[in-house]
Amino acid sequence: MRTEGTAEDQPARRAGRVVPVYAVTGGRTRSAGKELPVEALVTVTHSGRHAADLQLEYRTILGLAAAPVSLVEIGAALQVPVGVARVLVGDLADAGYVAVHLPQVGGDGAPGPEILERLLEGLRARSG
Repeated sequence: MRTEGTAEDQPARRAGRVVPVYAVTGGRTRSAGKELPVEALVTVTHSGRHAADLQLEYRTILGLAAAPVSLVEIGAALQVPVGVARVLVGDLADAGYVAVHLPQVGGDGAPGPEILERLLEGLRARSG
């Protein structure tokens, strides 16, 4: 039995996860729903507050989403790539446990400065 794991498994082990990141999403790299931008904000719904029997990552997201939280912040908190956070949030949104609030974008399709500033603040708070 091998116990040291690969370098890819180490962040997952530090987070208390015993399975590799790709197993958390069942090997999926995209959610079944619409592609979510990294600056989208996520909030828990009434149904999500009463959800039971969910795996650790889903429960963690629901806890984080008690206040609006971005996909980037969720990925940082779970110590997973943003793509994995997208899949997990998409699953919760499809189940009605979270609401996803898409950012208002400018005429060029880019997020506004207030969204980018919030993302930067969130990342600084998580890394500090």
